[in-house]
Amino acid sequence: MSTKTVLITGAGSGFGKLAAVSLAAQGHTVIATTETEEQKEALAAEHPTLTVEKLDVTTSDVTKVANWNIDVLVNNAGMGITGPMADLPMEKLRRIFEVNVFGTVSITQEVLKQMLPRKSGRVIILSSIAGAVAIPTFGPYSMTKFALEAMGKALRGEVASAGVDVTLLNPGPYNTGFNDRMAHSMWDWFSEASLTGGESEMFRSIGEFVVADQGDPQDVADKIVALCEAETTEVNNWIPESIKGLITL
Repeated sequence: MSTKTVLITGAGSGFGKLAAVSLAAQGHTVIATTETEEQKEALAAEHPTLTVEKLDVTTSDVTKVANWNIDVLVNNAGMGITGPMADLPMEKLRRIFEVNVFGTVSITQEVLKQMLPRKSGRVIILSSIAGAVAIPTFGPYSMTKFALEAMGKALRGEVASAGVDVTLLNPGPYNTGFNDRMAHSMWDWFSEASLTGGESEMFRSIGEFVVADQGDPQDVADKIVALCEAETTEVNNWIPESIKGLITL
């Protein structure tokens, strides 16, 4: 197996951090990027074998990739918010699209500037089961993941003949703390006085259901490693594979 240089966004925690450590353990060169300087310092201190850089995908930080020779881009950076569509503040919806969609497109375009002329490379996009199924209060997050599904599938067809592979990874709920924070985020602003406030009990039940039985996030990190090393990929990669039977694309 040949080793690769892998750039991971959002590596300060969760899937990104676990994948960075796992890839480094396999001998790959990992550029683990974080949103803030504080996250950068913490990750570098904890895992000195990683090359850690501050890279906020919503800023001009994305131009830093021109200095790195990247074989695989793992688009992992993202945020999650919940709330009913009738009440959702527009600034919150704009923010989640800025991070999850526009940030992902921005850094991918920058990396493609080196992959396409070289005629090699792979782009892995962290989507979700939420990219295929939308449930009450998780609409804002699903909207961004549906958008990433469209991006990834269009891009895969556009760059395949140039030797660049694009694939989507679709995890179900895994216990990184991300889902718990997202499920609870709406209660920072949503109240009984809202248009759909009468549904609060149902909304709480849905949030509790989503976080009730989450998997081991190392399984997702291992799948990211496998996708980085694979000769070829499928369009979508469902984990656990059992969730594929629950959705219709």
